[in-house]
Amino acid sequence: MVHLPPLPGSPRSSLSMGAIVDAALADVAALRDGGVDGLIIENFGDAPFFPVRVPDYTVASMAVVAREVRDAFPGPIGVNVLRNDALAALGIALAADADFIRVNVLAGSRIADQGLLHGEAHELLRRRRHLDACQVRIFADVEVKHSAPLTPIPIAQSAEEMVGRGGADALIVSGPATGQGTSEQDLQGVVAAVSQAPVFVGSGVAPNTARSLARHAAGMIVGTALKRDGQVTNPVDVSRVKALMGALR
Repeated sequence: MVHLPPLPGSPRSSLSMGAIVDAALADVAALRDGGVDGLIIENFGDAPFFPVRVPDYTVASMAVVAREVRDAFPGPIGVNVLRNDALAALGIALAADADFIRVNVLAGSRIADQGLLHGEAHELLRRRRHLDACQVRIFADVEVKHSAPLTPIPIAQSAEEMVGRGGADALIVSGPATGQGTSEQDLQGVVAAVSQAPVFVGSGVAPNTARSLARHAAGMIVGTALKRDGQVTNPVDVSRVKALMGALR
């Protein structure tokens, strides 16, 4: 994860765009030098988040950073616009030549601290087709962290519908909150339910859990465990990145 500092216009914003770009590129360099395979750029510092549409200045800021990251990193790059602005993420991905977007709620509805989050797969997939941008893959969360369902349904069913009816290209299974462990049982259930789509672990990966989770997943999205002192708001620590990659390889 490349967790961006608070962007211009957000409540905790204090940095210039130049300083924000520098912070992002410092994390990218640590992640690259530590041996990661890909990145996701996310407006993590912008809390409290808009439930759906973010302002135009947020889109512009993220596009600027994403383009700089694209120039600095040779591997796959994704974009996640919190809390659930998939259309903005698609636009940023196109502007920055990114490879995929992450969508927290692609289909169905969830209750979160932003209120009700509703999936917009119907609009996103049509927008992607209209823009002739099907090369930008959609990574969708299943039972995304920091949220709860309106009506509980089996996670395998959610996964099947996210791919079969929502059009997701890949799925993400997370724990209940940022940095908290992903259930291996949930992961296995989703993998078994959607053999046609890759499944990624979305939270709580650490050197002591990575190898076990890697037996089931196509990949892992890691943020907190790679930060200095394991604190999510700190910069990326290249020694932690190397330790995790060493545990996997």
